[in-house]
Amino acid sequence: MNRLIALILKGLVAVLPIGLTVYLLFWLLSTAEALAKPLVLLVWPSDYYFPGLGLVTSLLLLAVIGLIVNLYGVRYLMKVSQRLFERIPLVKSIYGAICDMMTVFNLSKKTDMQSVVSLEIQGMQLIGFVTGADMGKRLFGESDLVGVYLPLSYQIGGMTVYVSRDKLTPLDITMEEGMRIAVTGGVQSTKSE
Repeated sequence: MNRLIALILKGLVAVLPIGLTVYLLFWLLSTAEALAKPLVLLVWPSDYYFPGLGLVTSLLLLAVIGLIVNLYGVRYLMKVSQRLFERIPLVKSIYGAICDMMTVFNLSKKTDMQSVVSLEIQGMQLIGFVTGADMGKRLFGESDLVGVYLPLSYQIGGMTVYVSRDKLTPLDITMEEGMRIAVTGGVQSTKSE
């Protein structure tokens, strides 16, 4: 009986990551298709509609929005709407959290030092992500404190600490790899290496 349970668990470990990834991608793509289909049918004859056209239209629309956001007048309107969202009591919490999360996980932004660092606390090495030195200066004056986000393993959460820059050791790994190590508690698949 124990051998059967061990085989079932081994099969689950093999299938679950692939299954959940495929399911999440399918859900994301089908949701984009379902949301865009009614809009596409407003301008496109239904006889010529085919599955996937809504998804292609969504991607093209996002690319056009990306171009439009770079225009000077639109940037001004975005800042005005951002200020408005930041004044509405419940909306500012949700909007701020989403904006902060997008900033943390935006891997294309470069910082003034390597983003993935190690921080020693009482003999332990913690993996963290530099979130910026400017806020440390703003909060704590001229001290050379840097904001470091320390994610918690197996949770969506963590804490931000402000430490002296000389207490940080840059790690030679990518943001994605650092986040994977921190979030999974260091238990990562050897298949991706």
